[in-house]
Amino acid sequence: MAYDWVVFDADETLFRFDAKRGLTQLLQSYDVDFTEAHFKRFKEVNAPLWEAFQRGEISAADIKARRFVDWEDRLGVSSTELNRQFMAQMGTISSTLDGAGSMLTALDDKVRMGIITNGFVELQQERLATHQFEQFFQFVVVSEALGVAKPHPEIFHHTHRQHISEEVPTSRILMVGDNPYSDILGGQRAGWHTCWLNEHQATCPEEVKPNHTIRHLSELVELVA
Repeated sequence: MAYDWVVFDADETLFRFDAKRGLTQLLQSYDVDFTEAHFKRFKEVNAPLWEAFQRGEISAADIKARRFVDWEDRLGVSSTELNRQFMAQMGTISSTLDGAGSMLTALDDKVRMGIITNGFVELQQERLATHQFEQFFQFVVVSEALGVAKPHPEIFHHTHRQHISEEVPTSRILMVGDNPYSDILGGQRAGWHTCWLNEHQATCPEEVKPNHTIRHLSELVELVA
């Protein structure tokens, strides 16, 4: 199937997001040994915040202000500042998925490319610069800046209107991501074609119907070409 545009998710599609490592390094800077119990508690606080953001119930600023609230009194630092430091750590330890660079190079003269990510602006900019990926992308849409998160169709419609062109049929746009709900179901509801990056051979939810499924980014080159 030929496409004019390929739009990627960022975390665990192009870039690894090792939250545990980033948190460990952040807390070590405060002389705190970050334990499995700490990580479990962080996930218990963090996951519902992101889910609420994706439903449009809270803002990205709310996530920053609330997800490190357990540590504010102990460290004497605001949750928002701890989040900033955490994002800086994540930028420092950033790595890419295997084959991401060669895949982007191979697609560069075949299609136009962009990114839609649920995340924070500063981290996207730092990772793109660190790995010299900026040259490949015509746009980067970040949910924090837009105020709407995947899987809401509006983030896809906004991207189509403002960064691609409404003259391009939705069937000529391919959304690639690892999350069956935010990436695949979101793209599906916007009328885009979708490609699920399923590295670990997970079972696809029944209501999610990707047009394509791959296990490695190298497969995308043949699919798009």
